[in-house]
Amino acid sequence: MAIWGKIFGGVTGFAVGGPIGAALGTALGHAADSGTLLHPPAMGWGDRWTTRPDPNGAAAFVAAKLAATLGKKEQLYGLTCVILCAKLAKCDAPVNRREINAFKTRFRVPDENMRDIGRLFDMARQRTDDYEAFARELGQAYAKDKPPLEDLMGILFAIARADLADGEPLAPEELRFLKRVHAQFGLGRGAWDRAEQGRARAAMGEEDAYTIMGVSASLPNEELRAHWKKLVRQYHPDVMAARNASAEEIQIASVRISKINAAWDIIKRERGL
Repeated sequence: MAIWGKIFGGVTGFAVGGPIGAALGTALGHAADSGTLLHPPAMGWGDRWTTRPDPNGAAAFVAAKLAATLGKKEQLYGLTCVILCAKLAKCDAPVNRREINAFKTRFRVPDENMRDIGRLFDMARQRTDDYEAFARELGQAYAKDKPPLEDLMGILFAIARADLADGEPLAPEELRFLKRVHAQFGLGRGAWDRAEQGRARAAMGEEDAYTIMGVSASLPNEELRAHWKKLVRQYHPDVMAARNASAEEIQIASVRISKINAAWDIIKRERGL
């Protein structure tokens, strides 16, 4: 079984199980490996396709879509990480050794899997105009679990900078790629800044910050600021003391206000306030 057969077989066989999963994986994998996943329409390719779609590109997207549909987030994440890294490395110029080494350093692929991952990387870099579809699938799958997406943004930035001198700016094609992936991931400004600067993501996630504040992430900036000020007034130790609160209550309020202020700092960075 060749590379796509292994990928499809792994996704469908594990998710569906039994002979049905095995048959589905084998059929899709064979179609992709043999180059027949896409058959031209009877009248040929029309205006819908400016160029003939490639079977490898279709195979990659079908594999990602299948993993997402079957709820196999880990398979989708691993597959999309390789694909996006390959497409980013190629989007501005031919892939070079420093970019490949940056990829290997950050993913630490086991030796026994390196050949298959390398083949997937090589296939994915053949075209770079379809990366947003993969980023969109991953962003939707991890809509409620953003940290892995921010981690991947950091890796993408590292690969983009692997072949640059200190202080040298990213190529316009790479910057556009990163901005569009960031948008498809649905990440905030703070996540962009941390990934761009190579900093670790915040210990408290953006979703946790809104939970601590007790508000929806859709709340407008001014209403959110007003709510934060209200919470500060409510839990400030001096205010609690004026209410004749006990020492224990004041201590609890102090911890609470520290968490509220930390959450507000994260939200401010994410929103660019």
